[in-house]
Amino acid sequence: MRLLHTSDWHLGQSLHSFDRHYEHQCFLDWLLDTIVAEQADALLIAGDVFDNANPSAASQRQLYHFLRQARAAAPGLDIMLVAGNHDSPGRIDAPGPLLEELGTRVVGNVERTADGAIDVARLVHPLTNRDGAVAAWCLAVPFLRPSDVPRVEGGGDPYLAGIAELYQRALAHAEALRQPGQAIVAMGHCHMVDGQMSADSERRIVIGGTEMLPAGIFGPSIAYAALGHLHLAQQIGRHAHIRYCGSPLPLSFSEVHYQHQVLRVDLDGGALRETVAVPVPRAVHLLRVPTRPAPLDQVLDELEALDFPLAPAYAQPYLEVRVLLDAPEPGLRARIEAALEGKHVRLAKIETSSARRGGSLDEAAVSLDQLAQLQPADVFSRLYRQKFGSDAPDEQMAAFAELLLAEPAR
Repeated sequence: MRLLHTSDWHLGQSLHSFDRHYEHQCFLDWLLDTIVAEQADALLIAGDVFDNANPSAASQRQLYHFLRQARAAAPGLDIMLVAGNHDSPGRIDAPGPLLEELGTRVVGNVERTADGAIDVARLVHPLTNRDGAVAAWCLAVPFLRPSDVPRVEGGGDPYLAGIAELYQRALAHAEALRQPGQAIVAMGHCHMVDGQMSADSERRIVIGGTEMLPAGIFGPSIAYAALGHLHLAQQIGRHAHIRYCGSPLPLSFSEVHYQHQVLRVDLDGGALRETVAVPVPRAVHLLRVPTRPAPLDQVLDELEALDFPLAPAYAQPYLEVRVLLDAPEPGLRARIEAALEGKHVRLAKIETSSARRGGSLDEAAVSLDQLAQLQPADVFSRLYRQKFGSDAPDEQMAAFAELLLAEPAR
């Protein structure tokens, strides 16, 4: 049996206010072609299909159009989709009865029976091969909130213990259903211990890091664990069968060097045969100029040297400009925009930093009692000194005082 593993589409995401519908559509069109070319039996979508819990009508239409096209292009394809932490569980579940007609099963919520017990059977689904025979059983577990998991008595973190117990129950149910030669595949949207996060675009699931799951929850009877949430494609430790496929496109400038991909997963009976990365072509490039923050004059020279061919606005590269400042530069944006005139790029972000000549974070830090005695101008002065290593100029202090005295807009 052959699976394709993907996750973290984040349909509807904007990059610094630029709409990314075009890029997502390029990915979905490519994915349709890949499903056919790879002769996939099933597609696993491991959460965060939308960027937020209230996606636009255009984003929802984009998803459902893709599902209909996938059914037409590969009539025997099974599609399994679980909700991520960005998704609304109810919104994912709502079209389920209709989507089943397209060979798509969705799991947004962990449902309970009339007596309050977790309905484990709803989390376990068969996956069929191209002959129509059941070749695997899928533990379709969505992102789990503390209220979703069973209560486990004893020591340790109750949330982590509840997640492990839920997977164990789902696994036991799958083992009771499977026949010889059938594999068990797990899905999850979670943060595993040792998983590498993106610096800018991944939302912490639970404050404090207690949500990080040990690899042991996916035991040896699970042939493959298809995970979502982390945008960097990676396997967990030495466990070749536990993998994040990563996001299909960079969701922030910190992900500009990620190798975006879907994973082709081949099963041989009940075992994993191999996992192969299938690179996703990048429809629109993200540029960081310069590669490291540099003084403004050097930055302007590099910007003026950019040369990109004319392209529609939606296909032009996104640009992050990285400037090293010794002092505030009031005309910074105007100078950068002038250097980019006619360059056929989209200025998405200006990142400024400073090589501080003195001071430290500890010097700027004060106790709550001390803070209560400081005037706003004192706080401004301390922060200026912390960032730039010198006292704020008189004109800066005067401008700040004018802001404090300004009447609020009505």
